[in-house]
Amino acid sequence: MKYALVTGGSRGIGAAICKALAKEGYPILINYVSREDAALEVKREIEEAGGAAELLKFNVSVPKEAEEALDGWMAAHPDDYIAVLVNNAGIRRDTLLMWMEDKDWYDVINTHLNGFFHVTRKAITPMAKKKWGRVISVASLSGIKGMPGQTNYSAAKGGVIAATKALALEVAKRRVTVNAVAPGFVETDMTKELDQNSLKDTIPAGRFGTAEEVADLVAFLASEKAGYITGQVIEINGGLNT
Repeated sequence: MKYALVTGGSRGIGAAICKALAKEGYPILINYVSREDAALEVKREIEEAGGAAELLKFNVSVPKEAEEALDGWMAAHPDDYIAVLVNNAGIRRDTLLMWMEDKDWYDVINTHLNGFFHVTRKAITPMAKKKWGRVISVASLSGIKGMPGQTNYSAAKGGVIAATKALALEVAKRRVTVNAVAPGFVETDMTKELDQNSLKDTIPAGRFGTAEEVADLVAFLASEKAGYITGQVIEINGGLNT
């Protein structure tokens, strides 16, 4: 059976992606670190809608945790594999570089970029062996054009974008696609402290996006219809970077 793993799947864009992929028929692995209550709520909603979901707790930034959790799941599911991986787990620690603490730099890099490595390395081999898979990473507009106060976040997301393009070339002949989506301003917990009224004036569409709109794009990239799309970074930002 083909499963879908969504890292950081308990809230925001990750939760919306879990629900969207469940609607496409995938059993969902909801990864989380601390918010078990939120992860259980996503699981409940998926199951009430007729889907299937499991919780998979580990911190993507800690190699041993990721390896043990994924090895344990694979050992318990010898006839199944993670066919769709969505690298979504993320944090922000915004401040100007001149004032940035070491921890703020390394925590963001470890979660986004090293997390991509820790999880994708484990999932990509079964995909290649089965000759079908989807790796989709949630990047950001910050990783494309850079944002002041986000040198750590921009560096991490830019690294994920570059890794996406390289990995896509490595596995394309195995019918494994590797893409990224790059949201602009989306209504989530991570953006709730922003001044939406002033920021909306900078967005051609005149509004923030929704987590569900990003999730629908991810669901398309996970589908058979997107089999000829790989190595791409698809922006979803209301025209902000046009």
